[in-house]
Amino acid sequence: MRERLLSRGGEAFLDHELLEHVLGLAIPRRDTKPLAKQLVAEFGSFAGAISAELARVEGLGDGGAAALKFVAAAAVRQLRAQVTGRPVLASWQAVNDYLTADMAHGLIERFRVLFLNSKNVLIRDEVLGVGTVNQTPVYVREVMKRALELGATAIVLVHNHPSGDPKSSRDDIRLTEEIVRAGKPLGIALHDHVVIGSRGHASFAGMGLL
Repeated sequence: MRERLLSRGGEAFLDHELLEHVLGLAIPRRDTKPLAKQLVAEFGSFAGAISAELARVEGLGDGGAAALKFVAAAAVRQLRAQVTGRPVLASWQAVNDYLTADMAHGLIERFRVLFLNSKNVLIRDEVLGVGTVNQTPVYVREVMKRALELGATAIVLVHNHPSGDPKSSRDDIRLTEEIVRAGKPLGIALHDHVVIGSRGHASFAGMGLL
């Protein structure tokens, strides 16, 4: 497997084969193929497995769970590096890949804001709220306050739906409208509000709601 990876790259492997190799490094002297197949069957994919809540997986152990979380953290960090300091709107696919990797499989809702300068370059990416399985407390004044502190002239709102369904709710729409109203007199534009789920994402701008 090592030789195949070095000569042909990751595309030469199925999802369970990648997991098998990672787990083999963390759990020596054990056939990890059945466990890898179990993880893909339960969580749907390699990405789903490394991003999932793994404590409930029987037979994985702390070492195996930690190995998969290290892989997930490395992937998110690499994707974040590709968008930091770059114009967000001109590299939206890279931004979406990063947000999906970090948020699509979360078990609780998180609300984050991408703060942009006058050239739409990402200057800060911050999680401003962590909630429950279906709700995150978000305060419009805190979003505006932080934007002013950072000197941002535009923002992108992002939150995840742990249910997996990225369809926007009435609360999502209401919050978006409040942010737009609050930002106008301050010269802070809302470029988009993106809802991330394991079954895809929804963009307010893409749906013509902004």
